[in-house]
Amino acid sequence: MLPTGADQFNSIHESLIEGWREFDLTHRLHFTAALESDEDAGTLAYLEDTARQAGFTTTMLDVGEIGLRDDGCFVDMENRPVTRAFKLYPWEWMFREAFGAHLIKSDTQWIEPPWKAILSNKGLLPLLWEMFPGHPNLLPAYFDDDPSADALGSTYVRKPIYSREGANVTLVRGGETQFDRTGPYGAEGFIRQAWAPLPNFAGRYPVLGSWIVSGEPCGLSIREDSGPITSNTSRFIPHAIV
Repeated sequence: MLPTGADQFNSIHESLIEGWREFDLTHRLHFTAALESDEDAGTLAYLEDTARQAGFTTTMLDVGEIGLRDDGCFVDMENRPVTRAFKLYPWEWMFREAFGAHLIKSDTQWIEPPWKAILSNKGLLPLLWEMFPGHPNLLPAYFDDDPSADALGSTYVRKPIYSREGANVTLVRGGETQFDRTGPYGAEGFIRQAWAPLPNFAGRYPVLGSWIVSGEPCGLSIREDSGPITSNTSRFIPHAIV
């Protein structure tokens, strides 16, 4: 039982609904992802529901169902223009798709915008460390083939430039692989980063995350994994402020 007066930092649902209302409700809002993934389909269905509660008319479709008209306009299966779309699909994948070259010419407003591709690229980490060496909010990081990476010694984390949910991440201690995750990433190269071990509570490794909607923090999430690399099978754990 939680004590009287306990609280939780969680206004995510309400913030999402209010956040959608910042957009023009007269435009149909499309939601798209690779729907063969149950995880992505479930997440997309929830976000679509919050948009409907905000007053939007919505359509969900698989990313492979988006078409292209001769005039360069993206359309859905009913040949309706996709003027505004939320996508749960990596930008680097979209850039390589057959229609990728048309993204820059299209009038579609994508949520989230293309500049987010920079933030999802781990090549940003060694660049930030080069620009702000010793910053308290950064870990030392280098490109894998940079001789300066030797400064990390024999203990570090090796991460693909493109990777999600812990895939292809390796923890190296004393020059030996201590823990790793398999996955499809790594062709674009790797970085090395100083190892900041997660706390271990009886074999459970938590990671704290902050939800931000419309530029405002609105919730705390805790992901807990049975290994020191947080993966797509980690659990979302509730929290309480007492």
